[in-house]
Amino acid sequence: MGETEFRLVVLRHGETEWSRGRRHTGRTDVPLTPLGEEQARAAAGVLARLKLTDPLVLTSPRQRARRTAELAGLPDPRIDDDLVEWDYGDYEGLTTPQIRERVPGWTVFTHPTPGGETAEAVGARADRVLAAVAPALRERDVVLVGHGHFSRVLIARWAEFDVREGRRFYLSTGALSVLGHDHGAHTVLAHNLVPDLDGGAR
Repeated sequence: MGETEFRLVVLRHGETEWSRGRRHTGRTDVPLTPLGEEQARAAAGVLARLKLTDPLVLTSPRQRARRTAELAGLPDPRIDDDLVEWDYGDYEGLTTPQIRERVPGWTVFTHPTPGGETAEAVGARADRVLAAVAPALRERDVVLVGHGHFSRVLIARWAEFDVREGRRFYLSTGALSVLGHDHGAHTVLAHNLVPDLDGGAR
């Protein structure tokens, strides 16, 4: 394979009680729900069909990501602290409608997050992850297991968009995005592949 034929797969962890309630979950280390565990197991089927080449697997240290990697059958995952979710600061545990009662029109991609990370800081972290895996991508596929908002920033930065454009890449719990190249340019090959719980994808 040529060096631009290897793929970067981004896998969001399965459902948690907080993600089901649409609560912003950054530092809080919540476990998967039973459905989240089913989603993680089902992701294994999608990964198998990708026929990954000796994948390097990196995961967020949060238990919801580590457990997803385990249940998805990913080999020898390594912890990467840079894959943690956006730090929501004062908005930890709140939903977007609750935040918008104070700040109309708020989104994490377009507005400040008091006491948490700035979009610039999150973007710099995503760029650091992408730079760190670049050498491996010349030789093998790479899988990153992490969180909703940070994964969307990774996708945006891979596609050479500003952090705010992560808002264009909704990613369901347990879903995958496949990133790669087209004529040398970074591209999104497939996005929001949601495994059916019978092992398929839709």
